[in-house]
Amino acid sequence: MGEDIRFGTDGWRGVIARDFTFFNLARVATAYGRYLLAKGGKTVVVGYDTRFQAQAFAEEAAEVLAGLGLKAYLLQGPHPTPMLSFAVRHLGADGGLMLTASHNPPQYLGVKLKGPCGGSALPEEVKGVEALLPEAPSETRGRAEPLEVRTAYYEHLKGLLDLEALSRFPGVLYHDAMGGAGNSHLSAFLRHVGLALEVRELHNVPHPLFYGVNPEPLPKNLKTLLAVMGPEEAPTFAVATDGDGDRIAAVLPGGRFFNPHQVFAVLLRHLHAKGLSGGVVKNFAVSWIVDRLAERLGLPVKTTPIGFKWITEAFLKGDVLIGGEESGGIGVKGHLPERDGILNALLLLESVARTGKDLATQFREVEALTGLTHAYDRLDLEIPTEGLLEKMREPRPLAGLTPRGLEDLDGIKWVYEGAWVLFRPSGTEPLLRIYAEATEEETVNALLKEAEALVRSLVP
Repeated sequence: MGEDIRFGTDGWRGVIARDFTFFNLARVATAYGRYLLAKGGKTVVVGYDTRFQAQAFAEEAAEVLAGLGLKAYLLQGPHPTPMLSFAVRHLGADGGLMLTASHNPPQYLGVKLKGPCGGSALPEEVKGVEALLPEAPSETRGRAEPLEVRTAYYEHLKGLLDLEALSRFPGVLYHDAMGGAGNSHLSAFLRHVGLALEVRELHNVPHPLFYGVNPEPLPKNLKTLLAVMGPEEAPTFAVATDGDGDRIAAVLPGGRFFNPHQVFAVLLRHLHAKGLSGGVVKNFAVSWIVDRLAERLGLPVKTTPIGFKWITEAFLKGDVLIGGEESGGIGVKGHLPERDGILNALLLLESVARTGKDLATQFREVEALTGLTHAYDRLDLEIPTEGLLEKMREPRPLAGLTPRGLEDLDGIKWVYEGAWVLFRPSGTEPLLRIYAEATEEETVNALLKEAEALVRSLVP
């Protein structure tokens, strides 16, 4: 049973009307509801983002859960995933179900499962739900209760931020919501706390086709924001959030992309400077510069497989200051064991306001502190991945570099002196991802070019 539904790196996703149907969603909701009930659960929260038919799918899931005997709450209107996670913990619910496909192309929809902690359902919880997937869903439907948590969420964020410092920021804040559920929340929060910062919003109207791009904050999808920031100068500040508002990237004045590894490093140093303590958790694809920075700050580092559920698990098991992914999903101490693009945007802005230094300057200081320079990029290839990694267990020279070793925590990583390349099938899309880091952009470009040629030569 359930062989056609598989939970990947972060929940279950499928193409709308082909895989992601009302019938299949009801099966997932039935399995999740039965799992919660078996654990003694009584309450669940359902939310949705701006994707096509997301509201109708969310209403169906909530009605299935209510029909099983759970008290089901439905957030009113599109919400970022971290707000759904906050609602679960704020309400003391036993779980949450979020209708989103995050950064996937517009034709996808999906489900993210949330635990009572306000973070991703843990791996063993996801396995428990998968084991209960029925061939046909429960036919009983119930009524979901409407739920509003925006004010409570903003009040919670207020307690995590230095509002006095934010009030001193003299510039303009750009926010590109990419047509997703993060829309308006930065400006709404600032209004809520009475700060009169100038916010300029791009792609702020919810858009199921995300204005013609995939809602992932990568340079290729942020051409408008990059162009807008081209003629801008400091102290202009610009961020982008993904389709469901849990990921973040930034764009510097002059139209330069500030990647999630750089965001992670700046946030780590900023939180430490605020006097917060704890370890650092990063996934297998995050820059070495984070390890070195943590070492310089005297903080322990743990590396996990890719997927935020592993970072959530680390937050729940130990004292974690910050945990994050190469994709821009970052969780911080004092909030939720969860990614939150809205909070992280505000924390980044806070770092600029408190130090009087823009993001580029702060990251140059990180490079000086660590003795490393950072260059990074990623390729996504639409090629068959079945059996591919087994052909890559012998590292090969690339870009004139001699391999020093292999790591296989998640995918296959070839390690060189001052560089690495990671090959990994996506857990959310039918893609092979190739990640590369080195000390110079030219080396990164050469690594990716040669890695792609090699991979294509290995595919029948």
